[in-house]
Amino acid sequence: MKYDLIIVGGGIVGLGVALDTLKKRSNIKVLVLEKEPTIAQHQSKHNSGVIHSGLYYKPGSLKAINCIKGYRKLLDFCQDENIKHEVCGKLVVATTVDEIPRLQELYHRGIANGLSGLKLLNNEEITEYEPFCRGVKALFVPQTGIVNFTSIAKCYAQKFCDLGGQINCSEEVKNIQLSGNTIEVITESRTCVGKSVVTCGGLHSDSLALNTIPNLQIRILPFRGEYYKLNPSAERLVKNLIYPVPNPSFPFLGVHFTRMIDGGFECGPNAVLSFAKEGYNKHDFDLQQAWDIISWPGFYKIVAKYWRPGMEEFYRSNRKSAFVKALQRLIPEIKADDLSIGDSGVRAQACDIKGRLLDDFDIRINQNIIHVCNAPSPAATSSLAIAEIISDRVLEIFN
Repeated sequence: MKYDLIIVGGGIVGLGVALDTLKKRSNIKVLVLEKEPTIAQHQSKHNSGVIHSGLYYKPGSLKAINCIKGYRKLLDFCQDENIKHEVCGKLVVATTVDEIPRLQELYHRGIANGLSGLKLLNNEEITEYEPFCRGVKALFVPQTGIVNFTSIAKCYAQKFCDLGGQINCSEEVKNIQLSGNTIEVITESRTCVGKSVVTCGGLHSDSLALNTIPNLQIRILPFRGEYYKLNPSAERLVKNLIYPVPNPSFPFLGVHFTRMIDGGFECGPNAVLSFAKEGYNKHDFDLQQAWDIISWPGFYKIVAKYWRPGMEEFYRSNRKSAFVKALQRLIPEIKADDLSIGDSGVRAQACDIKGRLLDDFDIRINQNIIHVCNAPSPAATSSLAIAEIISDRVLEIFN
């Protein structure tokens, strides 16, 4: 059970790292361990399927750099592998005058991040792109696209296995221990030994990192995002993707309309704190995970800072009328009867001990172990760029 590289986590980031490493060094032995029966079952599967352009992220940040680079790599990969995708563009809409400065700030940020073709639209021009959308001003972002990220993850996995890689599903990692120049990765049934280990645990990334970084100063807070589906009779109201201007007091994008690559439209998500890391349903609860959340010192600072928008999200979660009202800011003709209950996802959001929600990717190196501690959106879009950074570091360790 000896390997050159062991990757913990069979989501889109972990599989991207596995594939990129074997493409660069085909003679090494690489193992991917995934606790679920199949790959890509959590954030890689439960997302909106949006190929992000890099509009929102602070210039020079890991998110900005890797989203732009990953975007290009992802489109090339989809074209080479004949994966269905579409670059359809999106609108970010200011519905009130006081949102216009923030919209203009997004425009300048997009330019700084290298986006081209951005257009600021007046209220009449908005309807040329989305006839039923209403706003005082909008930003058209032509680079945004749509895809099924599960299809991409499966393609990464297949190509990795074709190169001689090994994926073991239904094998949950219980511990990781440094042993001289090697690492022992202990699962429920066996111990695997690797020269290098990369953890890409998503919702469980903090638990994995704590095995070798016991003083880790961040924890994962799971936020459930709930969606409605647009009924077929109402699909005429939306053409592509329509977003609000983000609320600067809350680090999420707000409910929006998304056309799906396989057909249909999703409306959402909200962002509600979950007391289970895989709490896809409103009543899911895990006692140990809930205790880990509320016993983290940063949690109370988060509550103090975001309690008002947090309560609004909770209310919207439990009142369809409130959800509809949020959507009507963008498309006034939307009615409750136009919506049916859709899927939900859980976002892994890192929070530090001071109560700050980490806004950037967080990758930590501990000798020959690399922990991906925070990889929220746009991690799927950025997966091949993140993979390149990590695989280069792994090969440095080998050298």
